[in-house]
Amino acid sequence: MNISRNNLLAVVSLAVAFVLAVFFLAGGLKGFRSHTAKTISVTGKAERTFTSDLIVWTATITTESMNLSSAYSELKQKQEAVASYLSSKQIPKDAVTYSSVNISKQSDSFYDSANDRVISTFKGYELTQTVTISSKDINAIESVSRQISELINQGIEIESGDPRYYYTKLNELKIQMLKEAAEDARQRATVIAEGGDSGLGKLQKSTMGVFQIVGENSDEDFSWGGSFNTSSKVKTASITVSSTYSIR
Repeated sequence: MNISRNNLLAVVSLAVAFVLAVFFLAGGLKGFRSHTAKTISVTGKAERTFTSDLIVWTATITTESMNLSSAYSELKQKQEAVASYLSSKQIPKDAVTYSSVNISKQSDSFYDSANDRVISTFKGYELTQTVTISSKDINAIESVSRQISELINQGIEIESGDPRYYYTKLNELKIQMLKEAAEDARQRATVIAEGGDSGLGKLQKSTMGVFQIVGENSDEDFSWGGSFNTSSKVKTASITVSSTYSIR
């Protein structure tokens, strides 16, 4: 009886093991089938080089005086001199704007060791005003910005900023480039699908990447938040579109 019982237990154990093996094998095959890739993800890109059509140039007028009223009068004279200079360069009045006047008190401070205190001495007032010129006549404004030393030679204390360049049709350009990037993504997906002896199915998901604008042929780094170059007149814009397609 002991031998029969042992044989029976062995047979039962083998049977259970066989059933479990079949179960796990079937589950594994099912999982393999369910996780088989049925989609393909690609990234398309579009790039355009364009020339800016708007220039913005700023310059700052400065004056200093011990008397605030005198400082205002002097700043007013300088502003009028700047306006006259710009007019002589054929810059339209409606292209020029003046900021409000910024007033700051100037002082010198030193440490009085005998009395263990810091003493401040009033040096006067400094007034500044920013002149901004916005125009589509890029060549004219560039010329004025380079000739600003003519005002300095007249005794006008003025500090020139670098011109900034913009493109007024940027929104239209973005839409065109998005379409091109999406088409590029589809072409890439088609090539990959056909290379795997499959067909490209419907679009499942599409995500727009970051819009980047850098100077043409520059070594500017792309930014995760997007680059927006304003220092170059000729720029290169790029955008990516990530798309997922089903395959059949």
